[in-house]
Amino acid sequence: MLRRTLFHCIASAALAAHCGLLHAQAWPAKPVRMIVPFPAGSTPDLLARILTDRLSVRLGQAFVVENRNGAAGNIGTDVVAKAAPDGYTVGVSIAGPLAINPLLFKSMPYDPARDLKLITVAATQPSVLVASNKLKASGPKELFALLSRKEGHYSFASMGAGTISQMGMYVLTAESPADVVHVPYAGSGACSVAVMSGEVDFALLPAAAVVPHIRSGKMKALGVADSKRMVDLPGVPTLTEAGVRNVAADAWIGVVAPAATPDAIADRLRGEILQVLAEPAVREKLRVQSMEAVGSSPAEFRDVLDRELKLWGPVIKQYDITIQ
Repeated sequence: MLRRTLFHCIASAALAAHCGLLHAQAWPAKPVRMIVPFPAGSTPDLLARILTDRLSVRLGQAFVVENRNGAAGNIGTDVVAKAAPDGYTVGVSIAGPLAINPLLFKSMPYDPARDLKLITVAATQPSVLVASNKLKASGPKELFALLSRKEGHYSFASMGAGTISQMGMYVLTAESPADVVHVPYAGSGACSVAVMSGEVDFALLPAAAVVPHIRSGKMKALGVADSKRMVDLPGVPTLTEAGVRNVAADAWIGVVAPAATPDAIADRLRGEILQVLAEPAVREKLRVQSMEAVGSSPAEFRDVLDRELKLWGPVIKQYDITIQ
């Protein structure tokens, strides 16, 4: 009886693997939508459009970007979490919706660990501390000197509550005696416009969103939130050089799918994305956007999320940060 049961299990597993392979080979048989939980022009949107252009060519089916922004990325990421797990809805997302938001929001529409399958971290980029040209500071030390004065009144932009752009700035300004106001915007593009116009004083934003404006002189770079200086901004010091050692704002972007998506399809999608990221033309497009191709395994993706939780969890607890 045991031998018969074992044979049945082996046969079932082999059949399931065969069916999964056939399913993956047949996929995609219709257009695939890639959900971006931030507006058009945001850095996740830029990456999604680079990926979908090449995936459409490689797989012979349209990959269509769909922007579903709001609630600090929760709305679009929830669309992916609740979609049919058939490989025809995937998404890109960042640290906030995948790791930080569950620590901040009193209620979440989805559980990242339960409802999403990690495909790969596709790209990464450092964040840059930028300021309006109206602000009387040319580096991080000068900014912190301004914030040390009780009579100061300042504002900073972020891509929304729970994003690295908000959390990093909170760490930088939480101990300041000055009056510092957080102003959330819908995406990095809107934040950049706010900084350039002087509507806000400063922001911590993904490099892709600000490097062109820094080069054109429309805003100034104060520091890079990374362990090393950027090739694109060699004259801009790191925050570590300025004595700030507790802000690491790695603005990575990952690809996710509904949790029950068949492994065969998820594996094929990951393989195709890695092939795209290996293309010299794609790597150059990313480099121009101050991004670097990654292409991680799901386990490495999980390690990235664990690192974010270890980094920001104590900050959220220390300052008792919550979002309704």
